[in-house]
Amino acid sequence: MQTYTKVEAIKRINLLANSQKPFVCIINYKQDCSFIEEVCHIDPATLLYSVNGHSNYSIPSGKEQKKNICWQSQPIPFTAYKHSFDIVHKNILLGNSFLTNLTCRTPISTDLNLKDLFIYSKAPYKVWLKDELVCFSPEIFIRINKGKIHSYPMKGTIDATLPDAKEQLLNDPKEMAEHATITDLIRNDLSIVAEQVSVSRYRYVETIQTNHGPILQTSTEISGQLPPDYGSHLGEILFKLLPAGSITGAPKPKTVEIIAEAEDYERGFYSGIVGYFDGENFDSAVMIRFIEQKDGKLFFKSGGGVTSQSNAKNEYLEMIQKVYVPIY
Repeated sequence: MQTYTKVEAIKRINLLANSQKPFVCIINYKQDCSFIEEVCHIDPATLLYSVNGHSNYSIPSGKEQKKNICWQSQPIPFTAYKHSFDIVHKNILLGNSFLTNLTCRTPISTDLNLKDLFIYSKAPYKVWLKDELVCFSPEIFIRINKGKIHSYPMKGTIDATLPDAKEQLLNDPKEMAEHATITDLIRNDLSIVAEQVSVSRYRYVETIQTNHGPILQTSTEISGQLPPDYGSHLGEILFKLLPAGSITGAPKPKTVEIIAEAEDYERGFYSGIVGYFDGENFDSAVMIRFIEQKDGKLFFKSGGGVTSQSNAKNEYLEMIQKVYVPIY
């Protein structure tokens, strides 16, 4: 598939959206590399996608749903994680950031290949790029429907099997502060491209199934009204909102600098977005729950938000908890 620079991607998205031609876009974290292709020209031998019901694949005959898989992960040592955490935490205490999303790369091994992980996983947003990556994301980036834009930042995770898990999650001071910060950030982001921005639902809890058991996560819905000609400017709208606030932090520009200093690897397409335009409306997801293939090895990329109230050990355990596939 052809890749596009940021300037080229904006122009191509604007052209396709203004022409009401359905397309799929995949944009990396740094926004300097994008795949953008009309749906009718996508080769399923190279790219498979499932974006909230829009898909170019079906489970092959004879392949029943798989429930038990071989899965092993080798998380980085806590000392290595704490080195990155300390860089982030120091900047937060200095007032350079209120919230920073710190991520890591975890080597994994499994009896499934990338394509099988795509086929068997259960998630509202999935994408497979041959020999490169697979993503099964639960987190919406933005949805545009009849000129109204919605965002659903997801912050806050807990093991659903713990006693009173929902109450623990909703009443945790660190999680409350983190969620309030990201809600304010996304509300400000949407205000750049839309009017009448407001919070529709705040900190609602969802259950997500994983191969390790269920977890709970909290999300918030924020919405606004786009101008009537938004279709001819969809490219600018997307890139003004990127990178996604939920996987960076606040304030965004300085926090992105802190992330570059603290993380010792390239995110690539991890924490970028995958989107689908149906000719009128747009739906997209933040590319979290992400596996990359490099030099024949598999790496799971995951992380979490760090605030002034964060504890390094707890954040490390949350990062590990997110190394899962939704196959059950």
